[in-house]
Amino acid sequence: MERIPMTGDGYRALEEEINHLKTVERPTVIRMIEEARAHGDLSENAEYHAAKERQAFIEGRVVELEDKLSRADIIDVSKLSGTTVKFGATVTLVDEDTEAKVKYQLVGDLEANAKKGRISISSPIARALIGRSKGDTVEVAAPGGARSYEILKVEFR
Repeated sequence: MERIPMTGDGYRALEEEINHLKTVERPTVIRMIEEARAHGDLSENAEYHAAKERQAFIEGRVVELEDKLSRADIIDVSKLSGTTVKFGATVTLVDEDTEAKVKYQLVGDLEANAKKGRISISSPIARALIGRSKGDTVEVAAPGGARSYEILKVEFR
């Protein structure tokens, strides 16, 4: 079984999603199915079929998340240190063309969220940053063309 690297925060977020699905979504969809059944003929009951589809989605998502959690390799970022970029590092970069600064934390695939500054360890920019240090320049092949960044800071928190 392949282990899935994940931060403690990412693990807790998946646990919360499973809990929400089991305690809120699952009972809600069961009530929806019961109400739709009360309407009679199930063969032409759109509410019933929609509720059953939602139930299948919820159950599938719970199984998927439980599998991911069982294979999680939780990495405590607070115990990491060093000057080179690796999993869990928070890296401050400056775009050498636009002078725009960005800050990213390298996290597991399941917890990546670019809007929150958390990028997947398998993303092109993260792969370009791995093993680099403050002051290094990296070239990243982005969808809009090649970008060049300078690493301003590497920290673990």
